[in-house]
Amino acid sequence: MTIDGFLVRHRIATRVFTRVALGVVLLVGLTWALWPASTRTDDAALVASTTECHDMVTVSIAGRGDTPRAGTTRMLVDENGNELPAASADDYESPWIDQAANAPIGAVDPDSYAAMYIAYPADMSSYEDAVNTGVANTEEVMKAIRFSCPDTQFAIVGYSEGADVARRVAMNVGHQEAGADGEYGIVNPSDVVGVVILADAGRADGQGPFPGAENPFANPDGFDQQYQSGDNPVSGQGALPDTGGSDFGDLNGRIASFCSEGDLTCAAPQNISLLQLVINVGRQLDVDALETEQLTPATGIDVATVVSRIALDAFADIKSQPDWMQGDETFLNVLLKVSDPSYTGPAETLTPTTDQADASGIPGATPVSGELDSISAEEMSPLAYLPEKLFNEVIGLIVTNQNTIPVVMSDPYQLTLGPDVGHHFDYWRDADPENGKSLTSADYAAAWLTHLAEQAQAGERLDPSAKLSPTELSEALEEVAATSAAASSAASSGASPSATPTGASSSAATITTPVPTSAALSSAASSSAAPAEATTGSAPAATAAPSNTDAATQQQPTTTETTTKTPVASESISPTTTSAPVG
Repeated sequence: MTIDGFLVRHRIATRVFTRVALGVVLLVGLTWALWPASTRTDDAALVASTTECHDMVTVSIAGRGDTPRAGTTRMLVDENGNELPAASADDYESPWIDQAANAPIGAVDPDSYAAMYIAYPADMSSYEDAVNTGVANTEEVMKAIRFSCPDTQFAIVGYSEGADVARRVAMNVGHQEAGADGEYGIVNPSDVVGVVILADAGRADGQGPFPGAENPFANPDGFDQQYQSGDNPVSGQGALPDTGGSDFGDLNGRIASFCSEGDLTCAAPQNISLLQLVINVGRQLDVDALETEQLTPATGIDVATVVSRIALDAFADIKSQPDWMQGDETFLNVLLKVSDPSYTGPAETLTPTTDQADASGIPGATPVSGELDSISAEEMSPLAYLPEKLFNEVIGLIVTNQNTIPVVMSDPYQLTLGPDVGHHFDYWRDADPENGKSLTSADYAAAWLTHLAEQAQAGERLDPSAKLSPTELSEALEEVAATSAAASSAASSGASPSATPTGASSSAATITTPVPTSAALSSAASSSAAPAEATTGSAPAATAAPSNTDAATQQQPTTTETTTKTPVASESISPTTTSAPVG
């Protein structure tokens, strides 16, 4: 029996799944319910313009229902007077974002800083559509400001549904590649000085609050104030792990992503595959209508349409894999895959023909012994593997749902969104001075944004986390090597034997692996000059080594390994590995 025949005889599975999923998906309305909108209505006069340039502009994306709307809020316009999907903080206020986004206003000159709020649907009539629109609107506003004011620096702030938008925008910016003219499609990543994300649904498992930073649990690069003491990551991952991650490309080290323990939007435990399936379905439903109207013919059709499409996609995906019954993928795995809104259809699979070695079609030829039996076995393969497949389905269901029941029993709505107790609102009350956390997450974000605004006003555009290109590093090393060689030559004639580390000669001799010539010169020259640094007690500087991964600096540990037998040599050489890179 072929896959087609097997599926035809099991159409009842589609009906059963549809009925079960119909009841489960209705829970999404409660899971995603947030708070009512909080907006300020003003005359719809168009006043704020991108032609009003500032040293730094923060673009903020708030959560569900918290967004400026054309017609009730004064909207930003570009230099041609065209309305943009944003409003100035002078014309719109957010009860959640204002504390962080408006903090720099009193710390810098009035014309140096501005805060903008992005307008987007901010609803759950279609979560993916709302977030995608928010991403497009944010990038449109940033490009319009860049066009009018090319020297402006940006910060991005997002919370809740807006956090998903902010993270996707930051990833888009950080992973850009410059065109042939050196320009970027959105803005130059070096012009985005900081990103604050509160309750990110795409947070990676165990991610620290400052992904990509030198110390991902303490502070973003270039800001010395610590957020907390210790390296204690919040457990779990975002509820939408397929949309995010911890790699922000060129923006690594300039991200502050705060998550509170118990906030299931960003700290959902693993092994909750059934709940993950519900969430994936909910991302495609009109949850707003389900919440307000409950189950009606209209909302029922919406649910049935989404669930039926997912079921059909699941069977189509299985059908596209001739050996699916023999594989380890479970039906639940398939449902999770096809229910993802980004799923585009089954991958094309070349179906092997079964008559390539079949001699039955050749006149006068006789099939070899066992050929007919092998064809029969191949046709029966789905049923032959059915017991093992069912066993894997049961085991997979149990293993991938170990935390589903505990989460359901914990009352996830109350735990995350309950008034006064929901952890989704901890970011304005999570200070814990006794345990090394002196500020709330919102206060820390405000302090960091203020610091960035002050730097922008002072004209400090250097990115503290920037890495030198290979060419720049080579030139810097050559300059250091030449300077150090001259200094060493002048000092070598008067140096006492005890001042020369026993590992110096072996250091120069042991660098036999292929390295840039400038790096070898720098290593040889710096090792002879190291005693002068060691006498000043600078050996601990090795702990502050930059995180550059250039080929030259990666070879430096070779020198340390050959000199560790002599403590004096290792102490004097250790500063060398940190003094070569200048970026």
